[in-house]
Amino acid sequence: MSIALAVQLTVKVFKFPCCTGKKMNNSGLLTAKRNPVPLKSIEVELQVRDHVATVVSTLNYENKEDKPVEAVFVFPLPGDAAVCHFSAKVGQTHIVAEVKEKQQAREEYDDALSSGQQAFLLEESDQSPDIFSLSVGSLPPGESASIRLEYVTELAVQADDGLRFCLPAVLNPRYQPQGSEDVSVQVTSVPASLVPYSLSFSARVSSPRPVSKVESSCSLEPLQHLNTDQTQAMVKLAAGHKFDRDVELLIYYKDAHQPTAVVEAGQASAKPGTLMGDPVVMLSLYPEFPKSVMSSLTSCGEFVFLMDRSGSMDYRMRNGQSRIDSAKDTLLLLLKSLPMGCYFNIYSFGYRFEQIFPKSVEYNQQTMQEALKKVEMMFSDLGGTEILRPLEDIYSKPCIISHPRQLFVFTDGEVRNTKEVIDLVKKNAGSHRCFSFGIGEGVSSALINGMAKEGGGHAQFITRTDRMQPKVMQSLKFALHPFVADISVAWDLPKGVSATLLSPPVSALFQGQRSLIYAQLTGKSSKEAEGSVTVKYSLAGQPSQNQLHFNLKPAEDTGLTIHRLGARALIRSLEMEERKICNRDKTKVVQLSVQSGVSSSFTAFIAVNKTNSQAIQGPLVRRNVPTASLNYHYAPLKSKGSANLVSPRSQDIFASLRSNGRPKPGIQYMNAVLMQDDRARRAGWVGCSVLRSSESENTYEQLRSGRCATSSDEKCYSTLRSSELKRSSLCDQSSHTLVSGSVCFTTAPSQKGKSATGQFSQMKKKLFDWLKTPKTSLDTENAAKFQPTEWDVHTKLAGAVPTQSYRDPLLQLVSLQEASGCWLLNAALAAIVEKNIEDMTRSKPAKVSEEVWATVLALVWLYGFKISAKEEWDLLALKAALWLHPQDAPFAECVEAGNSLLGCSVQKDDLGL
Repeated sequence: MSIALAVQLTVKVFKFPCCTGKKMNNSGLLTAKRNPVPLKSIEVELQVRDHVATVVSTLNYENKEDKPVEAVFVFPLPGDAAVCHFSAKVGQTHIVAEVKEKQQAREEYDDALSSGQQAFLLEESDQSPDIFSLSVGSLPPGESASIRLEYVTELAVQADDGLRFCLPAVLNPRYQPQGSEDVSVQVTSVPASLVPYSLSFSARVSSPRPVSKVESSCSLEPLQHLNTDQTQAMVKLAAGHKFDRDVELLIYYKDAHQPTAVVEAGQASAKPGTLMGDPVVMLSLYPEFPKSVMSSLTSCGEFVFLMDRSGSMDYRMRNGQSRIDSAKDTLLLLLKSLPMGCYFNIYSFGYRFEQIFPKSVEYNQQTMQEALKKVEMMFSDLGGTEILRPLEDIYSKPCIISHPRQLFVFTDGEVRNTKEVIDLVKKNAGSHRCFSFGIGEGVSSALINGMAKEGGGHAQFITRTDRMQPKVMQSLKFALHPFVADISVAWDLPKGVSATLLSPPVSALFQGQRSLIYAQLTGKSSKEAEGSVTVKYSLAGQPSQNQLHFNLKPAEDTGLTIHRLGARALIRSLEMEERKICNRDKTKVVQLSVQSGVSSSFTAFIAVNKTNSQAIQGPLVRRNVPTASLNYHYAPLKSKGSANLVSPRSQDIFASLRSNGRPKPGIQYMNAVLMQDDRARRAGWVGCSVLRSSESENTYEQLRSGRCATSSDEKCYSTLRSSELKRSSLCDQSSHTLVSGSVCFTTAPSQKGKSATGQFSQMKKKLFDWLKTPKTSLDTENAAKFQPTEWDVHTKLAGAVPTQSYRDPLLQLVSLQEASGCWLLNAALAAIVEKNIEDMTRSKPAKVSEEVWATVLALVWLYGFKISAKEEWDLLALKAALWLHPQDAPFAECVEAGNSLLGCSVQKDDLGL
């Protein structure tokens, strides 16, 4: 995955040490304090060569103030990016930055600013390798500067063979667990519409194979092929990018991916025997396993599902579904697709975590139904994103003999202790495989990729209009396939040539999925010499291997791309080893980073303009450059037939309003009633908006991260229905500030003689009366669907509310399948296939049981009407076929009768019968 360096869609405040930022509610080139923003535009050029990308970002700054400024910009990068160039151009002066030890670079930067010189600093966050900060110091009044950033990265292969590049335009605030510290980066955000700079983006793609198409989450200009054989192409981002999503490209070549090897010559000026002086080879392996082995699925395993229930999971995805609802539908498919005899459990987490069973239980009809009932009652109401504690609890449970543990993690990835989480997964890699799923825009690629890589699993990202279910089911197939064990790599090279691995040992192999290996080649050989590499492994208990031959002649025009990617792989391994043994000796990492020119967590890029003979005069003013965040782009919920209503994310805030670790009176109930009542939400009554005491030390970031600075029970309150918030009688505009039209902050002073519970009782009565009074035509329409008649602390909101909202017929059918794989012949199944139960019963062939007939009908319906979604249901269809096999039934007659009843033309062989 590739992401353009400085394109950030979330406004961030970056400070050393960590400090509290303010929210911005201004438009135009202004900061939160209505100061001008020095960053005017960002230009991104992407060059893709086969499956490797080079990204060059140019940031254009201009100081229109009457005093010198320091501009600080925090932005995301792919967690596996190798940042390899940083330079600045001021007037006619071009300054190229050097890589130095981080503290030394910071001191040089501070010294330069203190002496009136210009300086530029680029450094990686100490906690997460996908967050960087850029400081542009002492930009004099009226002066401009252009900053150039360059990095290289690999493109991930998708299930449909597309290559995914992502330019992060979104950086959501990261949740920081209590008690942890990150002194390098603090992030706040503004709505995407208020990002005060422009973006231009162009991509050039070249490959030995023709480029068939390029798709994107954003509007693109038409693809232009640059030669007749279509091996080179160019595409540009259409004007007017709204900074409301990451810029994602999916690149497709006409031929399927094949194993390749690329040898890159060393740097002429570097000493032979060093990483940069020797050739480096990059191997791309696509293992192909025997069909006889891959057609079999294991019936054993312990499947642990870990689902994010933080407040941000309530956001709506671009396919119209909220993240939490999509995750719940996916859990339904997963549970129905599990094999009988396996074990499973479901964890969910926010600022705390829950588990459905005390320990993993055997999968059967009873445990499946119990789990599904509890999944249905899951909401995004557990506060911040503390993923570490549930992982520790999962790993503390003993593994089940003969049932390998498979961990599936679903999260929007808004955590700050990324490295700590990844280290924990790696520590327990020997006892499980980890499959990770990043949901929504702005997800941390470092977290999602890192967990899967260190856990020997597979990573997936769900963005744009993606459906979560197909990607998750692909990973479940990986988990059910025979486990590849005892992986080793053997080299066959000319005499005098040896290979030293730069990348970590290969820990996982999956059918058709790429594995990358980087190695330094030491020694001399003729240009025509050849070598080979053999990957050996055990599959289903049988020894297997894949071999790749390659020429040692260096490729042309690759620059030092492969060296830098290899250096980055080695740097990440050394950093992790350093954290593992708690050794603060960073010498190896620093030396390798400086030698290769690739950034690390222990180094930074520093550039000082020493050409000016006169020191810059005047006090230096700090300007924090904003980026966009979807945390301000609240997800509208729809009721059937009504317009959109805005639903602010509030569960995580309410979860944080706690005193001495206990929920504050009233707040928990209001949240449970108004946010967890799915009927109310679907009828259009949504909330809540947060009210904050202007006298409190609580900032929004502290509230949403689960840290409330005040101990007063009366400080934090809420109000409902943001569609009319501005005109609400609950929102006194003289003491409230409206943020982004959605969130209201106010003072809720303590009333003498009244407890927080008593004040809440008054508040809820006033709110209840207000809810009953329609204020607009929209409210009148919604009121007809949802008339609250009672609001008691012991009951939920009641009224004429639809008890069930529309649900995809496919998911309805899936929900009816038994754990064994069969369906029952009943009215619910009849309703889905749009037949009455009497016709279905009459059409049943003689001497065929109702379960067999119902199961055949369900399969005929799936193959006849839902074949386009086969990747979502083929595992549960296989389970149904396996259940049917031992049944003594005339399957050909059943399928023919099913076709006649449902109007299909499905063949018996299609059903696996």
